[in-house]
Amino acid sequence: MDGASYPVSPVQVVHSDVVVVGSGTAGMAASLALAQAGRKVRLLTKTDDLPGGSSLWAQGGVAVALGAGDSAADHAADTVAAGAGLTDPGMARLLAEAGIVEMSALLKAGLPADRGADGKPLLGREAAHGRHRILHAGGDATGRTLVTFLADRVRATPGISIHTRAAAADLVVRETGRGRRVQGVLAYEDCTGWVLHVAPHVVLATGGTGQLWAVTTNPPEATGDGMALAARAGAHLADLEFVQFHPTALAVAGPPGRRPLLTEALRGAGAKVLDASGHAFMADEHPDAELAPRDVVARAIGRRVARGEKVFLDLRPLWAAGKSEKFPTVAGICAEAGLDPAAAPVPVAPAAHYHMGGVLTDADGRTSIPGLWAAGEVACTHVHGANRLASNSLLEAVVFAGRVAAALMAEPAAPQPVAVPDAPVVPGGAAAADLAAEAQLLMAEKVGLVRDGLGLAEAAARLQGLTLAAERLVPARDYDGIRAGLELRNRLLLSRLVVEAAKRREESRGAHTRADHPETRDAWRHHQILTYSDLGRVAEVEPATTRETRS
Repeated sequence: MDGASYPVSPVQVVHSDVVVVGSGTAGMAASLALAQAGRKVRLLTKTDDLPGGSSLWAQGGVAVALGAGDSAADHAADTVAAGAGLTDPGMARLLAEAGIVEMSALLKAGLPADRGADGKPLLGREAAHGRHRILHAGGDATGRTLVTFLADRVRATPGISIHTRAAAADLVVRETGRGRRVQGVLAYEDCTGWVLHVAPHVVLATGGTGQLWAVTTNPPEATGDGMALAARAGAHLADLEFVQFHPTALAVAGPPGRRPLLTEALRGAGAKVLDASGHAFMADEHPDAELAPRDVVARAIGRRVARGEKVFLDLRPLWAAGKSEKFPTVAGICAEAGLDPAAAPVPVAPAAHYHMGGVLTDADGRTSIPGLWAAGEVACTHVHGANRLASNSLLEAVVFAGRVAAALMAEPAAPQPVAVPDAPVVPGGAAAADLAAEAQLLMAEKVGLVRDGLGLAEAAARLQGLTLAAERLVPARDYDGIRAGLELRNRLLLSRLVVEAAKRREESRGAHTRADHPETRDAWRHHQILTYSDLGRVAEVEPATTRETRS
């Protein structure tokens, strides 16, 4: 900051039963369940409209054991196998069993699924699944179809107050005789300014962290906001070193940011991964070839890309067999890039895709701070272990959003005195984008598919420098500037936590690969839990002052 003083902006205070932060599958599903049970819900999203988050872009589908000969036990076993020794078997079984119930209910409620001539849902197969159990809707537009369905229902539900262009800045917590408890969320809203949303329960459903890296399949809003909010409030986070890189994002030039992914279902349908000579090399890497776990495929492609070689996904057999109609999203992506999959293989490369770690929760979404809940990608239930099984993400969001709602309803909280913070001055301005891009490139170079101790140490030092630089930016004055400033603060904090977790785990396991520790070690078959206090000291903006009012 430049040392000047600025007038304190007023903070409007509003009350509700529950505040849900995030408008993807988990946020909307939780809001619906809570409102239908009679709770007054405020749904905050920093996006311009519903839906938001990565769910909108999910192509692959929803993994659920609905097919003949399949079972929850088989689905759970595949989930555990993919997790490289860190998946909780009980959580995997819960996900698979509850997934059948939840997805059957959504289908009954009218979710449009792709069906065969017999009227039953068509089920595809993807990597590391032993059976055909991938439910699709709209071909390769499953995520878009699901969140559009949920958004329509959210808008039609009177008990949900939707706040768009509302960027959450911090959780408000209160020290009680029994420890800390969440009281609400401080947010900046485009039409209102600073608002303290007071509630005895806050549900984080903000999705993942893909935008921490220079190339990602995630949309611009995936900046780790919920994890950062929880970390600053003192919550426990777990498994932050495990970041899944999707093997086959379309390799097109451009600035740091989102790249379209080419769904895993393409490989499930027979697409091959080729090197520049046309050799299908995945059969040399793993017995399951193109259907090997994602981390295996991503590293195989990534090694070649790092050497300057080109890698391609060959869709020609699928297009020749008339299967392009099953992948309209992929066809549109290729057409927009000027590529013809029927004529030539399309270039691909790995991209940051999904965070297996997050805010540590129990099976019902409770975090380490009473009143704070989390569901979806922002949460860590240990169901994904070190490597998420394909198409378990949408299922996780639906299942655990429902569990959060059910558990929250059983825990009413009486109103308590509220600490109302002064509105913060948010550093931002045009330079925020430059710092964000610098951090993204740093994470891609030093904390990508393959890491090592020296690179991680360099990343930690440089991220501290970027954090100090961010705090010296000029104050942001409007919604877009304040959102960018808040996102920069969040992405830098989460980047530092990811680096710290990766530095500590001196082995290679699942999606975490250390070139200087290439072996998987039994001594490391455990989860890492971090808090904000685990980071080294670095100058921070002074905490906001508070004043007491009554709820």
